[in-house]
Amino acid sequence: MFDFIEFSLLDVLDILLVATLLYYIYKLLKGTVAINIVIGIAFIFLIWKITQALKMEMLSGILGYLLSGGVIALIIVFQQEIRKFLLMIGTTNFTNKRSFLKQLKFLQTEISSEIDTDVILEACKKMSKTKTGALIVIERTNALDFLINTGDTMNALVNEAILQSVFYKNSPLHDGALIIRDNYIVATRVILPISDSTKIPARFGLRHRAAIGVSEKTDAVCVLVSEETGEISYIKDGEFVLYKDFEELNDKMKKDFM
Repeated sequence: MFDFIEFSLLDVLDILLVATLLYYIYKLLKGTVAINIVIGIAFIFLIWKITQALKMEMLSGILGYLLSGGVIALIIVFQQEIRKFLLMIGTTNFTNKRSFLKQLKFLQTEISSEIDTDVILEACKKMSKTKTGALIVIERTNALDFLINTGDTMNALVNEAILQSVFYKNSPLHDGALIIRDNYIVATRVILPISDSTKIPARFGLRHRAAIGVSEKTDAVCVLVSEETGEISYIKDGEFVLYKDFEELNDKMKKDFM
């Protein structure tokens, strides 16, 4: 007689939910310092299991106490990631089919970018030459409706002329941020949350702090042009993304929308 493992529909659902949870955790930690902490914890856990198997009671006991009391420490260390995770879940629009499918796009085998990064960067390069300040927020999986509601709604396909006209110094729309969703400009004059991080150099103003603030709280990315220097910055996960030239920056942006 052979005993077969019972496998029901609930087991399949359980596996899918765990896979979804692990995906979101990986998505939040990818490219951050936090991923190194996770690797360290996994390494300690592996050593703990080995010491248990070898019956090394003293060492396994110490590691066991360390891991059992680590929940509070994890909450403190990963408070930023936990907040982004809860916001990611809370902003999922289950009533909007298109928005909901965006949240589940990791189930697709191949995803092409919907954002025309070439047009965005060309507009930013032209605004850089004239030192026209600009702040462009590009939505990814986190819905930014709670920010869109603070500005003026728009429904225009992304193109250089519109981007430049929005941020033209005498334009009534140039104050605040512009939000792009699915290659459409959906809002202008948007008010963004300001980052209170003390790590931001003093030479950066409110435009940079706002870009860092929204990228800390959501997975959106920001492209901004400094009004003082004309420098183009790319901000993701609350940090400046370094690049050598516009070609490398364009490659980095395209990868972020794959």
